[in-house]
Amino acid sequence: MISREEILSRTKEIIYESAPELEGMELTEDTVINTDTGIDSMGFTLIICRLEAAFDVRIPSRQWTKLYSLKDVVDAIEKRLPKA
Repeated sequence: MISREEILSRTKEIIYESAPELEGMELTEDTVINTDTGIDSMGFTLIICRLEAAFDVRIPSRQWTKLYSLKDVVDAIEKRLPKA
């Protein structure tokens, strides 16, 4: 079973890989992805697709618009991971 901290850590890695201009910016669970980071909708779509692949989960696209903060993204992934 993967811990929430591991999900958060890997999610941050994927964001930094997808948006290298953010390197050095501290990302917390309170970070609002589109406004605090300047990531546009295409960048966000890329990040979600990479997260789905990394964690082998599927987040319905209709829910993407409800993912504002890093916490929301981690919650969505955590909810879809298989329970031990």
